[in-house]
Amino acid sequence: MLYQVPSIYQAPKCFVTYGTMGHVDPKQIPSKGKPWTAISELDYIHKVDLIIPRDIYDVVVQKMAERESPSYYRVAMSLDQILESKFLTQYIKLGNLMMLSEGKTAMGQLFTLREGILNLYLDRETYERAGLEGKPHGIKGDRGSKPRWKISYNLREESMLHGRKRFDRLLYACKNVLNQPMKWLVCNASSSDLNMDLLEGLNAAKVTSSPKLATDTGINQISLGIPPAILAQGDRESLEYSATETYEWLSLVRLESPRIVTGDTIDPYLSRYSPPEADSSTAQTQVCKLSWQGFLPSSWLRGLFVDIVTNCPSQSWFALSSTTFSRNILGGCSELTFLRPPKSGGEFLMWEIKSLD
Repeated sequence: MLYQVPSIYQAPKCFVTYGTMGHVDPKQIPSKGKPWTAISELDYIHKVDLIIPRDIYDVVVQKMAERESPSYYRVAMSLDQILESKFLTQYIKLGNLMMLSEGKTAMGQLFTLREGILNLYLDRETYERAGLEGKPHGIKGDRGSKPRWKISYNLREESMLHGRKRFDRLLYACKNVLNQPMKWLVCNASSSDLNMDLLEGLNAAKVTSSPKLATDTGINQISLGIPPAILAQGDRESLEYSATETYEWLSLVRLESPRIVTGDTIDPYLSRYSPPEADSSTAQTQVCKLSWQGFLPSSWLRGLFVDIVTNCPSQSWFALSSTTFSRNILGGCSELTFLRPPKSGGEFLMWEIKSLD
């Protein structure tokens, strides 16, 4: 059974999914259906938060010790260096390098590379000077912003080789117009190892995203999951309301907000938030939050998700959230939050925040 409805109080768009997930075999990770497709669609991940009860922390951390921390690179390079034969073949056609340049889609220039697709976001003047074929970019009817243009190339196509007309035109524009060195974030988006010798030869600085731990002394534990009566009646409105309350509580846990701490006595003039009805069996609990921050690929997030699903005790719960780079960079902040309630029997809740871009 699967419900998917737009949630409320979220912008620009938020969807909540209730479903059931079968047994997960780490040797045969599914690629179809949710939550797997939602994880794979995430790009340019900036932060990942894992929220777990304190009593299973040791079990989870022991498994995390077996997993290598994700790493990425910071490097300064120009576009034409990406199109050099060795770099293009090793990292893009054969490998799966993911890259994000400095800049914003709303102004100046911004370049991205993912799954072999090179996207160039340019202002009108630069677009006309480059002489490349593109399309208008941005919200239609937004007269307050200057016209923007987006140019896309699939660098894995057979035609994208030195000596081919279309490729040489792109290379010419990169050498003569888009030739300013830029700062990039770079990571290996593949689950397999990739030799980074060419990248390191460009004086790239390697950064490792080590997990940071935060603990709460005691918080009000709410009843996680959707009440059975709502599911039995197929009440979409109540499902949406219940899911929104749960998502709001999880968000406050991620923010380490004092509003959910047991005994909080904030003046109602300053905050009118009150947690949903607490779970009478565990009205007070301790939780831990493990956070990774940097430039992270969805392949690493998928591996982390499998580790948690297969090692977190079935009677316990966990929430895994990931956030991409902010909306002023890529047009909209996308976020994915997955919750497995306690004693769920495979049931889960998942919230997807999608940009308008």
